[in-house]
Amino acid sequence: MKTPLSVIIQIKGSEVVTIRPDAAVFDAVTMMETRCIGSLPVVDTQGEIVGMLTERDCLRKVLLKERNLHTVKVSEVMSTPVFTLPPETPVEECMKLMTAQRIRHLPVVEKGKLLGLISIGDAVKFLCSEHEQDIVNLEKYITGSL
Repeated sequence: MKTPLSVIIQIKGSEVVTIRPDAAVFDAVTMMETRCIGSLPVVDTQGEIVGMLTERDCLRKVLLKERNLHTVKVSEVMSTPVFTLPPETPVEECMKLMTAQRIRHLPVVEKGKLLGLISIGDAVKFLCSEHEQDIVNLEKYITGSL
């Protein structure tokens, strides 16, 4: 069975912390640290995703270049283009895209609306629990207790 991303979003919740492109990187880093998250979708005034800001972006494009966190804007260092997937995408396909593109966070979007954010950890955790259940069911089948 190909489980869609919408199932992970139902389990983890659909709240997504976002940031505007004109915000200072310092505010974004503070928000990520406070919320214990590794990335922020960057949204414009209409709520459209225009980029992703990751911890890696902040490290490579700001800190290592000794730029000022308070004056550099998110729009200057965010990653683009943004890969997104619809909620009906199977979790396995999501993992393949994340691996191929070397990304850790993927917005789930339907008709331009941000429904949730899937991390590589969310996908791995979900697939592991799904496989554990398969093993339990196979053991029950083999022992005749199913």
